[in-house]
Amino acid sequence: MSLSKFSAASLALVFALGLSACAPEVGSEAWCKQMSDKPSGDWSTNEATDYAKHCVFK
Repeated sequence: MSLSKFSAASLALVFALGLSACAPEVGSEAWCKQMSDKPSGDWSTNEATDYAKHCVFK
């Protein structure tokens, strides 16, 4: 693997880890607020289930 490919792969990995570290924990108040601000048509099935479980039926 060339140095440029290795650098690009490393940068992509760091970027992906950085994005996942910024997301609030599922079920937290911040997550419930984020989901209520997001159009419900954009929710995944898992997000809808988690929202109902953690934010509606506490």
